[in-house]
This record gives sequence, structure tokens and C-alpha cells, in this order.
Amino acid sequence: MSVAVIDRNDVVLRGRLSAPAELRELPSGDTLVTFRLVVRRPEPRARGRTVDVLSCITYDRALKRRAAAWQPGDVVEVEGALQRRFWRTSSGTASVCEVNCRRGRKVARSPAGGSVESA
Repeated sequence: MSVAVIDRNDVVLRGRLSAPAELRELPSGDTLVTFRLVVRRPEPRARGRTVDVLSCITYDRALKRRAAAWQPGDVVEVEGALQRRFWRTSSGTASVCEVNCRRGRKVARSPAGGSVESA
């Protein structure tokens, strides 16, 4: 059986944007947009955290433009893959786990405060 059949790394998130998206230039010269989504946990404990704040990035040119227009509190849905990115620092190697998004869109809110699919 091939690895392509066994492995799967698909992430779909829908949550609220916690802060404006930020454009970052990497030492390689590549640019990416980074943003964080606040996502409710499916089964929160009686005590403790009820949400997670997840880091997302994109290198996709069209998605970078759309994400730059999103505002804190906007409900956003993204699709991508979980990845771990490494880089060198003065004290050694650092890394971060994030969702590398290939698609993303703002989701319209219903008048009652829930979410409704956007067209």
C-alpha cells in the first residue's frame, strides 16, 4: 500500500478571527500571511478552557488578499493541512505547529448570532 493511501492531513476549521491578519516576510524572501482563529472545543470540560486559539498561515496569493480584509470577530472557514515549520534562532532551532491554509472564506452570520453559509 502506498503512503499516499495511508496518510491524510486535512484540516477544516470554522471560528472567529482573534486579531487582524499579519503579512510576514521570511528570511528566505517568501511572504506569508498569519492569523489566529478562536475555535470552540467540541466537548468542553465543566472547568477549564472552552476554546482553542489556532495559528493559521497561507502562502496563497488570493487568500492572502482576502485574509488581509478580514476583521477581528469575523467568522472564517479555512481548509488546509497541519504542518510544523522550523527556523534557526540565536539560541538554536525553533518550531511552530500551524494550519497551512489553501482555501478560506468569510462566513456570514445569521441575525440570531449563529453562522450561515456565505454565497
